[in-house]
Amino acid sequence: MKDASVAPFFATLCAANPLPASELEYTTVFELLVAVLLSAQATDVGVNKATRRLFPVANTPQALLDLGREGVEAYIRTIGLYRMKARHLLETCRILVEQNGGEVPRDRAALESLPGVGRKTANVVLNVAFGEETMAVDTHIFRVSNRTGLAPGRNPLEVELKLLQRVPAEFREDAHHWLILHGRYVCVARTPKCWQCAVIQYCDYEPKTPPPR
Repeated sequence: MKDASVAPFFATLCAANPLPASELEYTTVFELLVAVLLSAQATDVGVNKATRRLFPVANTPQALLDLGREGVEAYIRTIGLYRMKARHLLETCRILVEQNGGEVPRDRAALESLPGVGRKTANVVLNVAFGEETMAVDTHIFRVSNRTGLAPGRNPLEVELKLLQRVPAEFREDAHHWLILHGRYVCVARTPKCWQCAVIQYCDYEPKTPPPR
């Protein structure tokens, strides 16, 4: 993608969706952290179904610890890798209670030190909860960034660093939302819906896919 195309690319996405938001459901920073931790290799829809049952019962680190492993697993067993996620979640809760007064830290290193919290999860929390200009590169953003030529890279970190360089400052806070939604609903994995794409004129992908007959 040409440098001159980057700003209008994001301006177009912004005009279509001025206030993008995560599709995960949460009301507190801790609920967001739990939801993102559970979302690895799972859909937001599936996570929301589980947390709608879990959060009314336990939505603080101590409350989850009080549920115990079997109690947490009972609420999240519909999510892939639920046993491992329950273990990580409880270990994270223990650290938050013992070392952070039950609060989610606003610090990348502290977030990434929590069990089950990698760079992508930390970026989501920093961006969505604290408004920091981070790029949480999931499979959708990785695909869109490479396919369009916006920020090609061999791995998520390369893509993340290129996005931080190329995305204009005025779009940086919301950019990862626009890219995720574009990849989830338009620039899909198997056959991108080029005939529905509002930013097709800025995209390097060839050949553009025609509408189905």
